[in-house]
Amino acid sequence: MVDNNSVDGSIALIKDKFPQVTLIANKNNTGFSVANNQGIRITKGKFVLLLNPDTVVQEDTFEKTLAFMESHPDAGGLGIKMLDGKGNFLPESKRGLPTPAVAFYKIFGLAKLFPGSKKFGQYHLTFLDKNKTHQVDILSGAFMLMRKEALDKVGLLDETFFMYGEDIDLSYRITQGGYKNYYFAESSIIHYKGESTKKSSVNYVIVFYKAMAIFAQKHFSQNHARTFGFLIYFAIYLRAAAAITARFIKQWFFPAIDFILILLGLYLCKNIYETHFKLTPNFYSQETLNFFFPIYTLVWMFFVYLSGGYDVPMRLTKVVRGVLAGTAFILIVYSLLPEYYRFSRALILIGSAYTLAIYLLMRLIYHGLKIKKFKIGGYKTNARIAIIGSELEFNRVNDILKKTNIKSEFIGFISNENNGIKNEAYIGHFHQINEAIDVHELNEIIFCARDISSQEIIDKMITLVTKGVEFKIAPPESLSIIGSNSIDTAGDLYVIDVNNVGRPENRRKKRLLDLIVSANALLFFWIFIWFQKNKLNFIANAFYVLIGVYSWVGYGKSPRKDLPSIRPSILTPSDIISGNISEERINKSFLNYSKDYKIENDLKIIFSRLKDLGR
Repeated sequence: MVDNNSVDGSIALIKDKFPQVTLIANKNNTGFSVANNQGIRITKGKFVLLLNPDTVVQEDTFEKTLAFMESHPDAGGLGIKMLDGKGNFLPESKRGLPTPAVAFYKIFGLAKLFPGSKKFGQYHLTFLDKNKTHQVDILSGAFMLMRKEALDKVGLLDETFFMYGEDIDLSYRITQGGYKNYYFAESSIIHYKGESTKKSSVNYVIVFYKAMAIFAQKHFSQNHARTFGFLIYFAIYLRAAAAITARFIKQWFFPAIDFILILLGLYLCKNIYETHFKLTPNFYSQETLNFFFPIYTLVWMFFVYLSGGYDVPMRLTKVVRGVLAGTAFILIVYSLLPEYYRFSRALILIGSAYTLAIYLLMRLIYHGLKIKKFKIGGYKTNARIAIIGSELEFNRVNDILKKTNIKSEFIGFISNENNGIKNEAYIGHFHQINEAIDVHELNEIIFCARDISSQEIIDKMITLVTKGVEFKIAPPESLSIIGSNSIDTAGDLYVIDVNNVGRPENRRKKRLLDLIVSANALLFFWIFIWFQKNKLNFIANAFYVLIGVYSWVGYGKSPRKDLPSIRPSILTPSDIISGNISEERINKSFLNYSKDYKIENDLKIIFSRLKDLGR
């Protein structure tokens, strides 16, 4: 086992529970190729298997694949039929060589338009029957069984590739070494995907396509490599632009609509109020209103944001609370203004009523249009779940569901046992799953892995894929239930709720604390500055935190992709550790901080390290 500097306790667990395992503990993340090569070099077996951690393998998969390799001495490598977390076939299970022409067909959508074409469908070999074994060019690194003899001849993974492309390169070298690669369809695995990266992210697009460029420069002629490189970078810019545009629309489109509708509504309310109560048009100074109306709009929106009105799942009560809090703030500040600027409390109250009405109306419209993030009550209010396994495991998994923030409409028990079941949640036996889905209108199935084999789970997923239900697996003795229905996510995770720092409400609290501390630091800098080791940097840090570049407390200046995402920080939880500060203790302090966030923890760290705010 090779560990790439994980912080989840894997190393200690392996040493304790599996002392017979040869463990290589790297001090940093060396990447996929380097780490796998470390393990391959000390293996003694006839075959080598690369297998992703986000996979579920059938009980007979190794037996069948090894038997195939033994009966086909020309086989240098073997891939397998892979399914996603919903039971759908993953097309990357079999791939052709990504020549410039093949890349062109894929990038410009011809491969998707003509999947049955031998010319256009070469990237994922979509013209080949997925249920039959075939000779192919390229294998997937998620499951890549190779003959050690072939690796000794053609070499190991190319360490130029950090994360992607190394499987394509090695597959190609295996064929160049005189061996054949096969796609094996007589067994299958679940590959959840997305655990290492989000497939639709800009970073994934850039890293993946640059890996393809490295492959082209290595194996193609100069002209072909140049053509391939042009296509690669065109694809990078095209996909990156699409991802950035999608992210902008996702984050700012609906707030922008709110701003426009509220601001226009304030002017409309003003005109109506002038006409019916002041009996004269332009009673209020247009210059004053042009200054205050946008500020009022932003204040209401800011308090709705602080209240959680933009969180998912959506809660109308949070919107109401935010608008009322914003109105109270505006009225308090209004009362402190000079007489000249206090033009009308009535307009503030009318505007707040309009703002609340437009917020509620638009949310109801979005809900009616079935826009997912505006679904009232959240994603899982209508979840109808069946837990499949023994009665003992049903009770355990059901208890986990009750302790999560998942809301379910129905939870039924489907047994795989033959003895008499008296549980009141019992709705049928394992062989009655199809009927149970139809009768109870189930939309989610949770398999208990302790009681049901991986082969049975995968077989059921394949047969039930047309039912439109979601699938999850409850590992034995685990406090989580895992699943994934999209390559763009790391998978749904039902886990006993912890107050992690990445939750929207905690990010808001943390940001509000940063603003308050920064404002006080700048307002009373003439006091704070005397305690600072680095006085000038203290003022700079206060400004950086104020504008959102840094946070006062977090994981430090270096990003941590293995923990919930927060801003870079001045201070860290490890700053208050006394005694010997090892890397393991630092990582543990970061993990504890991230999984159970409390605002008082930030305050404790800030006050205890007050002299280091200028770090």
